[in-house]
Amino acid sequence: MTEPKDLRLPALRRFAFAITLLNVLGHTVLGFEQSWAAPLVGIGAAYAAEIGLELIAAWQQGRRPRFLAGGPVGAVDFLLSAHITGLAVSMLLYTGERLAPIAFAAVVAIGSKYIFRAPAPAPAAALAAGKGPGSRHFLNPSNFGITQPYMFTEKLNAIGSWVLPAVLVCAGSFLNGRFTHKLPLIAGWVGGFVLQALVRWGLFGNLPLASLMPLTGVALLLFTFYMVTDPATTPVPAWRQVGFGAAVAATYGVLLAAHVVFTPFFALTVVAMGRGALQWAAAWRRQAVARRELAAARPQPATAMHPPAIHEPAAAIHPPAAAIHQPAAAQRVAGIAAGQ
Repeated sequence: MTEPKDLRLPALRRFAFAITLLNVLGHTVLGFEQSWAAPLVGIGAAYAAEIGLELIAAWQQGRRPRFLAGGPVGAVDFLLSAHITGLAVSMLLYTGERLAPIAFAAVVAIGSKYIFRAPAPAPAAALAAGKGPGSRHFLNPSNFGITQPYMFTEKLNAIGSWVLPAVLVCAGSFLNGRFTHKLPLIAGWVGGFVLQALVRWGLFGNLPLASLMPLTGVALLLFTFYMVTDPATTPVPAWRQVGFGAAVAATYGVLLAAHVVFTPFFALTVVAMGRGALQWAAAWRRQAVARRELAAARPQPATAMHPPAIHEPAAAIHPPAAAIHQPAAAQRVAGIAAGQ
């Protein structure tokens, strides 16, 4: 039986192209306020952090760095995640003329991939090759490095204000439906967002339309279709995707009621941390079950119940009996000799 094709790499390639195109259009048409230096610093810092941390990991594990495998194409594919992270951080952070915060956020985002990891079951091919279970990062790097959203549509007219969100929704729906298969997660997030707005309306008197309006903005559209659906840090089964999206929405509602700013990014971070803790708990439980099964399957030594020492006294009883018959035999031999 062949394993299902991994679609994460095609999805990463298309996400990288989409966010690059968005940055180019943003700086030339849409009115991004950052300088051109911001994305260059973002991707430069992300590239450097990714390569440096991979060299350390490869040295520690005694293997070849991944960016040296597969030739130039393999190196480009290795840097896709860093490329997306660097551009996302520089696009969603506004730091004025300061570039150090962008570089810092990019390095922190990439570092989270190597620090915050949870055990992950190994695929069948890895098990067949004799490799054990590995680990996978559970935090979205771009989301982890972001601390404030940014408005993208300052120079759009009335028509453009409708066209750009429509393009984002259509492109995001195609990418997540065709490659990442994360439409159930989007449904859980959007449905949970509507539900939390209604709950806050009932509990605190918030206007429902005003509570739902942020979901129609470009910032939350990007979050919905391009950030919360990160293939590497979200569940695969459909019902778990729905639960993950609903949990992000519920956390969003709680944080918003507590007047926490930059709410969607913090909500995603909290839920991702919780999922990582559950992955660790599941790994510990699997290890405990494996230890119990191994102990139960270990054969008990038979010599412990029937030691050879039990039969030795019986063997030791017979030599004296043999010794008793020896004098009689000697007498018969002596009589025969006397008769001769």
